[in-house]
Amino acid sequence: MDSKAVRQKFLNFFINKEHQIVDSAPLVNKNDPTLMFTNAGMNQFKDFFLGNEKSKYPRIADTQKCLRVSGKHNDLEEVGLDTYHHTMFEMLGNWSFGDYFKKEAIEWAWELLTEEYKLPKDRLYVTVFEGDKDDNLGLDQEAYDYWKAIIPEDRILYGSKKDNFWEMGDQGPCGPCSEIHIDLRSEDEIKAKPGKELVNNDHPQVVEIWNLVFMEFNRKASGELVSLPAKHVDTGMGFERLCMAIQNKKSNYDTDVFVPLINYLADKAGVKYGSNEQIDIALRVISDHVRAITFAVADGQLPSNTGAGYVIRRILRRAVRYGFTFLNFKDPIIFELVDILDQQMGDVFNEVRAQKDFIKKVIEQEEASFLKTLDNGLKRIESIKSSISDKVIDGKTAFELYDTFGFPLDLTSLIARENGLSVDEKGFQEEMAKQKERSKADAVKETGDWTVLDKVEKVEFLGYDSLATQAKVIQYRTVKQKGNEVYQLVLDKTPFYAESGGQVGDNGYLESENERLKVLDTKKENDLIIHIVEKLPTQVDAEYTAIVNKSKRVDTMSNHTATHLLHHALREVLGTHVEQKGSLVNEKELRFDFSHFQKMSEEEITKVEQMVNQMIRENLALEEARNTPISEAKEMGAMALFGEKYGDFVRVIKFGESVELCGGTHVKATGNIGFFKIISESSIAAGVRRIEAITGKRAEDYVTEQVELINEVKNILKAPKDVKASIKQLVEEKSQLEKEIQKLHASKAGDLKKELLSSKKEENGLVKIISKVDLPSSDALKQISFELKNELSNLFLVLAANIDGKPQISVVIGDELIKDKNLNAGTIVRELAQEIKGGGGGQPFYATAGGKDLSGLDRVVEKALKMV
Repeated sequence: MDSKAVRQKFLNFFINKEHQIVDSAPLVNKNDPTLMFTNAGMNQFKDFFLGNEKSKYPRIADTQKCLRVSGKHNDLEEVGLDTYHHTMFEMLGNWSFGDYFKKEAIEWAWELLTEEYKLPKDRLYVTVFEGDKDDNLGLDQEAYDYWKAIIPEDRILYGSKKDNFWEMGDQGPCGPCSEIHIDLRSEDEIKAKPGKELVNNDHPQVVEIWNLVFMEFNRKASGELVSLPAKHVDTGMGFERLCMAIQNKKSNYDTDVFVPLINYLADKAGVKYGSNEQIDIALRVISDHVRAITFAVADGQLPSNTGAGYVIRRILRRAVRYGFTFLNFKDPIIFELVDILDQQMGDVFNEVRAQKDFIKKVIEQEEASFLKTLDNGLKRIESIKSSISDKVIDGKTAFELYDTFGFPLDLTSLIARENGLSVDEKGFQEEMAKQKERSKADAVKETGDWTVLDKVEKVEFLGYDSLATQAKVIQYRTVKQKGNEVYQLVLDKTPFYAESGGQVGDNGYLESENERLKVLDTKKENDLIIHIVEKLPTQVDAEYTAIVNKSKRVDTMSNHTATHLLHHALREVLGTHVEQKGSLVNEKELRFDFSHFQKMSEEEITKVEQMVNQMIRENLALEEARNTPISEAKEMGAMALFGEKYGDFVRVIKFGESVELCGGTHVKATGNIGFFKIISESSIAAGVRRIEAITGKRAEDYVTEQVELINEVKNILKAPKDVKASIKQLVEEKSQLEKEIQKLHASKAGDLKKELLSSKKEENGLVKIISKVDLPSSDALKQISFELKNELSNLFLVLAANIDGKPQISVVIGDELIKDKNLNAGTIVRELAQEIKGGGGGQPFYATAGGKDLSGLDRVVEKALKMV
């Protein structure tokens, strides 16, 4: 059973138990200040347990995305080193809010595991809470008694408060729990040492798969336990471990949840999983971590330097480091795995599919950034290793690795351990505290003093009107950053636009009679426009011609003006609640973040796109008002943008009805943009959407590619005029053929049913039908079995079926035979399954089995006849 089927079977099971299936809560916890990430399925239901809010549904089931890398539940350091810890994982769960309690939770768990998933009963153990004196709690006798009714007592184990009393934190809902563990070891290992001795002892093949929590208490801040207003059930089953058990694997990473990721990485690295322990760990780390990163970004948490964003960045950098060191990945690679995750999980968690391209870009950017510093940082550690005598990396050096090379403390500690070293963590924290006290102006390390050649009242920016001007260097300094030296120049006047307001800085050249200096970027610091160059001028007092890269500027201006038009169109189409929350404008694309609380429909996106292109075709002229009093600008209807600080005088940019305060550069008329095309719309945070778009030649190329694709489809379909009609026809034909096949199957099953009825024999008080049959599907086998059961009393039915080349057995026992002759379909089918090298089970009246040996079906019939 593949992982998709495992997940769906769980949900279907609880649908049949009258549960409402709900969506997973976001991985990033936005509503609970005590919790950075969702670390358990019950997080989103906390208020239901406390009685603060009433659930719309008394019974709920879902699969919940969880992340355990911070706080009490922190598995990060174990991830990859063993075979069953993860950062992000799925938690399958069912809940009762004041409805059913221990009896149903226990019985249904056992039914699902043993009858639906067919897990062997003799490999399962359960635990119950043994009590705790400090909390004045005794043995959970109720749970023990329910378990005793369905499992041998020697498989019921007592668990301590640590293992069998679940609490989400120091405060909040809690209660005793029963865990279900499975022993996945070989028969010889089991004979050598009973599994009960390994339960809750971190054995990789004796693992907990399901925890049934009985929420009946609330832990107060004082530590006191008080009863909740109602008793609830909260269960959590680790999806990855369940797949390991069902797929009969020895590691979570050997299941189809991880194998596609590991195989992709191994192929890219030219290695084989299972050949080297360090390589295996690296493959596991990356395949695990990319899931956590992908889902965090999809739920609106971008990597950053603080809070939850820092945790995500730390996870990503840990993955990059393992790939760099053990798999020789020198270029971004992890982002490519998002495509596999989309294939695996996009149907269930569509936020990944909807934002796949954006997620890939975020991860790729983070990878590229960290890879630049990783090589130098690792060399630095090698240097440190050779220079210390006490095998301890001092706190200052560890902080240098963090501040200069971007190594978080846990990463430095990990590398240190691998090199036989340790880290002075206290000293690191002291250095960190010192840094927080410094002003942001001192954030860049080893910044040289300004050398002032001349003073001007204010640097004159000429870039609105010109892309070149004569200029002089008035001051300069050296900056050492990330191991490199760059130089910063300030000119008395400049056409270079400094990065601000979402628009990137210009690049270009400074030319004199004797040299040409490349301007890498342009930044702003207070009122200074700083030109970043690779080297200092040989004659700093010479006169230079400052020349902006025209191509980059023109494309950037087109994209910036397009963001203004886009903003206006969004407010027209979606409503005036739309406000700009961020933007990035460069020569390649524009990215616009805005407030909106749901995904835009295709119709809305199309309407916005059409409106922007209409304004472009109208060739609206730029109306620019510089040095306008801010009060007058507001009277003009100009929109102030996302957190910008405005002085008494501002610059107003107007294109038709679009009026905004803006300091960026723009085209003279909208017609210069040429064409506008939205290429993505996605969520980046709660209530914030992002549109990415292209203009001009890039947009034209994009549309050309799409047209070429359609033409290719036309050629394949041989439909030069109406590709839509051809595709519709294909779909209809496929649907019709499927219906015909279903009719044929139904007809065949009907004929078979008649044959079976005619072959029935009555003897010894029972109606006997034992036959070898061919059927198209397991569902058909089940249907015909039940139809015969409903028509015949005292039925003893054994069907040995060939289903698409695979052997299956169906056994039906009439109710009276179960009662009078003590017959059991489950027992019988297990005995018969030996003939097809398989196994199965079920209920006394109906059971099924599958196997590997198709040739054994004849033997199944012979054995069934002898049984009768």
